[in-house]
Amino acid sequence: MKNIVLAISGASGVCYAQRLFELLQPKVRLHVTASERGAELLKLELNMTLNDFEGDNVTVYKNSRMNASIASGSFPIDAMVIVPASMGTVGRIANGISGTLIERAADVILKERKKLIVVPRETPFNTVHLKNLLALDQAGAVILPASPGFYHRPDTMAGLVDFVVARILNQLGMEQDLLPPYEP
Repeated sequence: MKNIVLAISGASGVCYAQRLFELLQPKVRLHVTASERGAELLKLELNMTLNDFEGDNVTVYKNSRMNASIASGSFPIDAMVIVPASMGTVGRIANGISGTLIERAADVILKERKKLIVVPRETPFNTVHLKNLLALDQAGAVILPASPGFYHRPDTMAGLVDFVVARILNQLGMEQDLLPPYEP
């Protein structure tokens, strides 16, 4: 069973994390954490808490718990998804600053050459944002902006969310039936 870290940082768009959790939870071992602002947005946007992410094959960590297993390169993590990824979190990871569990776990994923998927939910990007995203890309991360497509003709907000989540699942190598491959 794959071990995947799901990190929620302080950008709007926690619906992506919630939907990804829903689809991954029965299939993988999940390690979930959220920044303080990420936890606030869970409450604000979805009326949820981090405890709502508990379940079978799930471990929930406080972001302040720097000695958690996912902060060690010896712990067998297959991939990490930061969704949504705030520009503050992106900047700190891009510059090697590990002051929280999310930042340290991402640093470990990069140093161990595992898959780090960063889902920024910010617009517009400024030059600093772009430089930090480029630095993460150059370090081996996948930058997957929360930019839904429309060729599948979504008619609900859930359809827009599923587009982005399907792309994350594709990057994780997980089968998904949310979005068929594009055919013109």
